[in-house]
Amino acid sequence: MPTSAHDGLIHLMIVAASSDATMTDREWAGIEELVRRLPVFEGYDKSRLAAVANACAEKVNGPAGLDGAIEDALAAIPKKLQDTAYALAVEITTIDLKLEQEELRFLELLRDQFDVDRLVTAAIEAAARALHRRMPG
Repeated sequence: MPTSAHDGLIHLMIVAASSDATMTDREWAGIEELVRRLPVFEGYDKSRLAAVANACAEKVNGPAGLDGAIEDALAAIPKKLQDTAYALAVEITTIDLKLEQEELRFLELLRDQFDVDRLVTAAIEAAARALHRRMPG
């Protein structure tokens, strides 16, 4: 069954969250919250989220591996949603307030795959950092 655009976005968030080998509760809660509140997920059956996450894990652990799961997700995402997909991946990787080397490599891979202007990706990254800052002291 081909991956829908919604499923592709969710798969990329799942892979982003687990790119450092673990998905934290905070990352999973962030994925749930984004799916629940963002306009791009309007009309999406939110009760499918756990099943879609499991399907993503099966793809990653299947014969095509991580590369196949990413390739399938990217193929399902229309060009006009590539910046949204990148923003979602950045949001999930920054949600726990630290970026591991593996997460940075995953984001770099997405930047290379997407046809999104470098200024746009830099703005997305800066916005995510700004939104996740804590008060000093």
